[in-house]
Amino acid sequence: MYKDDTIYYPQDEMNTFLLPITSGCSYNKCAFCSMYKDVKYCQVPFPDIEMQLRSGDLYTEKVFLTGADPMSIGFDKMKRLLDLIHRYLPYCARVASYASIKNISRYSVEELSILHDSGLRLLYIGFETGRDDVLELMNKGHTVNEAIQQATKLNEAKIQFNTVVMYGIAGKGESVDNALATARMINQFITSRVITMNLTVFYGTELDSRVKKGDFIPPDGKERLLEIKTLLETLEPKQSMIFDTTHPTNIIKIQGTLPKDKEMLIGKVKKCMSGF
Repeated sequence: MYKDDTIYYPQDEMNTFLLPITSGCSYNKCAFCSMYKDVKYCQVPFPDIEMQLRSGDLYTEKVFLTGADPMSIGFDKMKRLLDLIHRYLPYCARVASYASIKNISRYSVEELSILHDSGLRLLYIGFETGRDDVLELMNKGHTVNEAIQQATKLNEAKIQFNTVVMYGIAGKGESVDNALATARMINQFITSRVITMNLTVFYGTELDSRVKKGDFIPPDGKERLLEIKTLLETLEPKQSMIFDTTHPTNIIKIQGTLPKDKEMLIGKVKKCMSGF
């Protein structure tokens, strides 16, 4: 049950009011993920949500919806939820959430625009890679074209989002090509931030089984750094965006604004590569 769940949230939301909305993952099939494997998906009942909101600080300015993908509850419930947040936390200016391409596709532009106007202002989305073969290998549940379509839809609805990508995910010898493909994908929409994560092989996952069988060979550290460098070199944002590798999984911690800080960031990656 959700009350005993481990709560996952982005490091930028460390001081944000956390509001449980779902338990487990509505998809729960990604080959690399172990977070929700033993948790049955369910939605937190609205009376419980309302109780949490009543206990919140009236002057709360930011709320983060917890669960693998709260957008899975659908438009009607999400609108009701945002209205509840506004009722109990009238000073809240921004509601944020994790989201998947698969579940965003269930919403129309008009519905997303309504949710934006009701307070949903930021999504953290796992795009992972710009290669269809890798998405299929990792059983991600969406294609590159679908990712671009949903990102463009969010742009039209004016909902900002952070693009989460994973280096090392394509395997040994594939990092440069993966970076090029991922940058090409990101260059086709506007995102507030690109957040990188370093592929981690978690015990008991489908990916762990493939690695043990020798069906998937992760790249070494230097190749992973080359992937970050290539991604930085190839990104051409339509407007300023943050490039962020400060997540704990990363083998290098850098952050800056593209395109302004591109050369500085590339220089830091090159310096790190020289140590391998």
